[in-house]
Amino acid sequence: MATTPSTYPFGIPFHSQGRRVDCSTSLFPLRVDLSTISMCPRSASKGLIDRVYARLDSDDDFYREKVPTPMLDMVENPLCLKNLSLKEMKQLAVEIRSDLSSIMSGTQISPKASMAVVELTVAIHHVFHAPVDKILWDVGDQTYAHKILTERRSLMNTMRRRNGLSGFTCRSESEYDAFGAAHGCNSISAGLGMAVARDIKGRRERVVAVISNWTTMAGQAYEAMSNAGYLDSNMVVILNDSRHSLLPKIEEGPKTSVNALSSTLSKLQSSKSFRRFREAAKGVTKRIGRGMHELAAKVDEYARGMMGPLGSTLFEELGLYYIGPVDGHNIEDLICVLQEVASLDSMGPVLVHVITDENQGDENSQKSDITDRQQDDDSVKSDSLDNAVRPRTYGDCFVETLVAEAEKDKDIVIVHAGITMEPSLELFRENFPDRFFDVGMAEQHAVTFASGLACGGLKPFCIIPSSFLQRAYDQVVHDVDQQKIPVRFVITSAGLVGSDGPLQCGAFDITFMSCLPNMIVMAPSDEVELVHMVATATRINNQPVCFRYPRGALVGKGHTISDGIPIKIGRGRVLVEGKDVAFLGYGSMVQNCLKAHSLLTKLGVEVTVADARFCKPLDIKLLRQLCKHHSFLITVEEGSIGGFGSHVGQFIALNGLLDGRIKWRPIVLPDRYIEHASPNEQLDQAGLSGHHIAATALSLLGRTREALLFMCS
Repeated sequence: MATTPSTYPFGIPFHSQGRRVDCSTSLFPLRVDLSTISMCPRSASKGLIDRVYARLDSDDDFYREKVPTPMLDMVENPLCLKNLSLKEMKQLAVEIRSDLSSIMSGTQISPKASMAVVELTVAIHHVFHAPVDKILWDVGDQTYAHKILTERRSLMNTMRRRNGLSGFTCRSESEYDAFGAAHGCNSISAGLGMAVARDIKGRRERVVAVISNWTTMAGQAYEAMSNAGYLDSNMVVILNDSRHSLLPKIEEGPKTSVNALSSTLSKLQSSKSFRRFREAAKGVTKRIGRGMHELAAKVDEYARGMMGPLGSTLFEELGLYYIGPVDGHNIEDLICVLQEVASLDSMGPVLVHVITDENQGDENSQKSDITDRQQDDDSVKSDSLDNAVRPRTYGDCFVETLVAEAEKDKDIVIVHAGITMEPSLELFRENFPDRFFDVGMAEQHAVTFASGLACGGLKPFCIIPSSFLQRAYDQVVHDVDQQKIPVRFVITSAGLVGSDGPLQCGAFDITFMSCLPNMIVMAPSDEVELVHMVATATRINNQPVCFRYPRGALVGKGHTISDGIPIKIGRGRVLVEGKDVAFLGYGSMVQNCLKAHSLLTKLGVEVTVADARFCKPLDIKLLRQLCKHHSFLITVEEGSIGGFGSHVGQFIALNGLLDGRIKWRPIVLPDRYIEHASPNEQLDQAGLSGHHIAATALSLLGRTREALLFMCS
């Protein structure tokens, strides 16, 4: 394999489609000195590398029984792709799949989304020049091949572990990550912003935004495309169509196909001469007259609709030049189209429709994957495991309870939104298919849709993960709370979420839901309380209500689902009585308060543990009782500043309870984002473990030495 010059003035030759292509300045007008880009792994993420090298040294099984990858071993960064021949790039794609399969085989991380875009990733980095050219991804699950090719291959086995690689693109992790991939649909908006900034600054780098068909359910993607068409800024949008939908229909129409004709048409559409001819024709018809221009535009739209698949004219109407469909596993076609697109200057936004298959891979890797799965059958690591093996979760308990309620009440329906659906929800869908609505990544629509269902006399349970509900907050305020419409919000993945880190952490829902005037806000401390809260929410018909529950296994074991007993609104409960310190826990943190109680009991400290149940309305009687009979009150919640503790503090301050002997300390999530780690590691970092809660109590009691010992244990 030829060696790439380190100065890289965009004049190096590289192989493409069996011929040598000169990447001269005529094709790549960007004039940037890339001499600072090293052929060896850079130290842009040096801090991260230093933190994980110790783990790599001891992680001998990372390279166990790996298939040889000679081509991939030679690729240290994207510059190494520039001189690869077509045959070598095909081999590289095979080796990347093999490497991904080997790396992910011992983890709970599914590589399927990244497997689908291996050829696309190779083609993008072959044609474009990251990190100068900006490459944005909207879904983290599709970026693993990108991470391997951008100097992070040796760290891949640390992904989603503490101090390891993020499962998403991360600006602080690598200079090749132009923007952080969040909950999807943000790549076009961010890419357009970068393109406009480039134009204002007078630079000429290219901007490439990769968006998945999973995330085109979200309205932001279309808002961004519409604005891109209006601004007419030069950028490339790649629609990765994995040939399935979040909303499968019983009678599904034919999927978009890629054949020799569509491949030829895609190459024609992307060619510079065709684009320039089309633009010139538009200019001529404008000069001839308005009527001729409008007629030509209609003819052009009709012809483009004939060339493209069903729905392709939608992108043209939004102002993007549509090219496709392109076979996402044909590197030759991908490179041909992307090279032509990259060579176009001042032609406006372009959308390249790429068809991929998540099951794509050579036979050996598929056999290896099957073997790995068979060997790991005894591990709890996938949603498809038998229920007898997989621990029961809060989601299981919730759905079973709601099914029981729905059998008695025919008005109960479910509206679900988010990029993935909990496996437990299948039980409700199987029992009541006509009362289950999964709208995909359309959280705003889900909230207002649920509001409409409630107005129509139904009892909607709107199920949305905490971090995804953030997108729909405007609808929660105006379309539900302001009108006092009885929508029942079920907030899943509340609190810390382990390996998914800060992007899917449900830190803010207590705060932003409890500040709404008409919202009832509650949280169960265990599965029994969850059953009761489902029954409570079912019977609230005059205002909105929400409750949250965390990821993970249930607290108790062997609990049989029984009929829930409605809880009196705003009524908490005392679990353990003491006299020295009072713990007032909210939601799942009640269990950690009980752990702290056990630790303190051994030291002779008598502790009261109370379960608040409600953040709004507060149990005023319980609060007054705790303040009257204790010198110290500690509130504990797995949420941000401004939540449950703030409501307690507001009440006891305004009612003069802080004027007496009571001293109050709130324990909340710290005012920073907690990075990915195991759940217990995250709780320790956040100061929410039983030991940390006990240490806070000991500190208030003046037993500082013992508090420090707890903090260090």
